[in-house]
Amino acid sequence: MTISWLAFIESNTSGTGRLFARTAVQMGFRPILLTSNPSLYKYVQEDKLDILQVDTQDEQVLLKVCQQLAIEQQLVGITSSSEYYVASAASIAKPLGLPSPNPSAIQACRNKQTQRSRLKQAGINVPAFCSATSVEDAVTAAKSLGFPVVIKPVYGSGSFGVKLCSLVDEVVTHATYLLEQKQNERGLPLLSNILVEKLAIGPEYSVETFNQSIIGITEKHLGALPYFVEVGHDFPAPLKEAETQSIYQTIFKTLDVLDLGWGAAHVELRLTTEGPVIIEVNPRLAGGYIPELVRLSYGIDLISETIRQVVGIQPLLKKTMAGYTSIRFILPPVEGTIVEVNELETAQQIPGIIEARLYSKIGDCVYRQGNFRDRIGHVIASSNTLQATREVVNLAHNTIQLRYL
Repeated sequence: MTISWLAFIESNTSGTGRLFARTAVQMGFRPILLTSNPSLYKYVQEDKLDILQVDTQDEQVLLKVCQQLAIEQQLVGITSSSEYYVASAASIAKPLGLPSPNPSAIQACRNKQTQRSRLKQAGINVPAFCSATSVEDAVTAAKSLGFPVVIKPVYGSGSFGVKLCSLVDEVVTHATYLLEQKQNERGLPLLSNILVEKLAIGPEYSVETFNQSIIGITEKHLGALPYFVEVGHDFPAPLKEAETQSIYQTIFKTLDVLDLGWGAAHVELRLTTEGPVIIEVNPRLAGGYIPELVRLSYGIDLISETIRQVVGIQPLLKKTMAGYTSIRFILPPVEGTIVEVNELETAQQIPGIIEARLYSKIGDCVYRQGNFRDRIGHVIASSNTLQATREVVNLAHNTIQLRYL
């Protein structure tokens, strides 16, 4: 029997990264992870997955490796669950004749400055912004836009480097920090410019899309400023019909302008008094367990459908359920060492709780970094009403007690 191999160029180091690999196996494919640093992926050893160490920053090397896989094995698809490698996956799949999105569209979208400029030119609302290549530029931009401003890297994911600045001194400090960074958390080189943008005021949502269809809208809960750590999600979001239609119109136009009509996309926006304002567009499936919320609420498994798309099988996007699902992440209130975990099992037994688990254990040191890595666990609840779901997920979240030293 011939084995159909599915190549992942890097991956999310947890969450959807592991779900992608497990789902591929369940669908009858054999996943192989191409990575420059195998130690990043604890789940690969635990799940006994195939792994090949290769320089994933060199697309020519990656292409040769994938060409060899295609010759020696039946390679049916190439993808990545990591934002940083979706463009590489597309660029390598294309010359091998494998299904893929437009590589140039993915690459352009990943550059937040290019993305913003194209959306603005097309008349789509985005926050007022400026690019800065020096601290002086950043200060000038902040004064011109008016405080408070958000400062962020041009390339980034998971709220890395995103911070609200309300004073000139804060702009100087954070701009200096970002401009001194030569590589990101994955060791990839960074551009020598940053974005300074006006803060958009309003509740935050994300829109999950696939091909040219909108799957649903997620309500997002953020942690304390000056950071923008996502601490919870509710799906589907409770919106008025007029709000939903306004968001839909904006999203369809956004996807068209950015040429993102193939596969999954994750669009973050704020609903302001002037309507939807696009914060950023990510040309890949959402993280933060949002695909799991969609599956539990609507019966649409976006991970398996992404795999189907990548290997050339028509995705199945029909909604078969109509429920509500919420996730709340556990974040440490202080930095220190976890010395005690209480009531985790109690939380797991609460009716309506789908999952309650910790990523960290007793003896682990935890830190507050102002990005998604602050999360040390989560609880997921699901039911047929949003109010009941929120009550259950918050109860379970508050039940779990951790002590730090």
